[in-house]
Amino acid sequence: MSHGDDQQSQALAKPTFSDVQASALVESVFGLKVSKIRPLPSYDDQNFHVCISSAKDTADEPTEYVLKISNTESSRSPELIEVQSHVSMFLRAAGFPTASVHPTAGGHLSSLVSIDGGSGVAGYLLRLLSYLPGTPVAEIPSSPQLLYEVGRLAGRLDETLQKFRHPKLSHLRRENFIWNLKNVPLLEKYLDALDQSRNREIVIQVIQLFKDEILTKLRHFRECVNHGDLNDHNILVEPSKSAFGNAVYHVSGILDFGDMSYGYYVFEVAITIMYMMIESKSPLHVGGHVLAGFESVIPLTPVERSALFLLVCGRFCQSLVIAAHSCQLHPENKDYLMITAKTGWKRLQEMLDMGRKAVEEIWFETARSYDSGVSM
Repeated sequence: MSHGDDQQSQALAKPTFSDVQASALVESVFGLKVSKIRPLPSYDDQNFHVCISSAKDTADEPTEYVLKISNTESSRSPELIEVQSHVSMFLRAAGFPTASVHPTAGGHLSSLVSIDGGSGVAGYLLRLLSYLPGTPVAEIPSSPQLLYEVGRLAGRLDETLQKFRHPKLSHLRRENFIWNLKNVPLLEKYLDALDQSRNREIVIQVIQLFKDEILTKLRHFRECVNHGDLNDHNILVEPSKSAFGNAVYHVSGILDFGDMSYGYYVFEVAITIMYMMIESKSPLHVGGHVLAGFESVIPLTPVERSALFLLVCGRFCQSLVIAAHSCQLHPENKDYLMITAKTGWKRLQEMLDMGRKAVEEIWFETARSYDSGVSM
């Protein structure tokens, strides 16, 4: 989603390249002949689906790519983007369905170009990633099997990333990064985007609870590198038939490592639960299935479990407040920016109305049912 620390300057810096400009960049920077190109939805970078005319001697290489043009704020942090690229390649080598990175004509993983992207001359970092197949989880009816699979994926990612080494790994310690879950209190400076409304009161309430009950527990959480944005548009799935003939989905693509940062295991599962709740017809039951999948890889400690409810509420607030703020700056991108808001406020209100104890009871009982081999 978002890559810099200053959300306002970052939103203002979103590139606005035309299809023709993007096509020319693929040919000049990466040395590939474009046969077709179309824009893809994006938050604050710009993405294009690119089809390549393949030569006979490159038959084994992909013919479909994603051209990723980072916003000008992110483009000022090439070391961070370099780490993200290496993480994607590391995970791919470990068997995860992540994108490969196509080198530039000069053999580099990215290229910084100075060009007029629609709002004056600026520097933009370009990468060409392999296009991953599949359908976003957002477009698939959620089932216990799929939610468990997504939770297990989140756990496997965090577990595997513990083995990742890179000389610039410290760039993932992004202290004031607005999307890091520990930074929910930073939302206070964006509250004006909500006007004087019930939604604003809810966010103020969650921020205060977060300060009182989460910040004091951070030292008890186990640290790791988080993907940080396993939302229902960043996980792609493909169907396969089960032994009973019904469709069983497996993950075919993991997208967008732009929100990676140091966090905690419990952050990853909380973020994943929140996004899986958005489109679910039984949102309050989602958490138990995702948690069961995650804990099949990394069981949470009692103190981590006790924080889960407020962490999910905190992520709802991050997504909803930052989207409202970004809409003020980029009304032309409103449809994409407000995907979560369509049902997000309702889901958050439902959680708060039911209360922590009742929601936890549903989640933990559902997760426990997997231990006995009977999922709810």
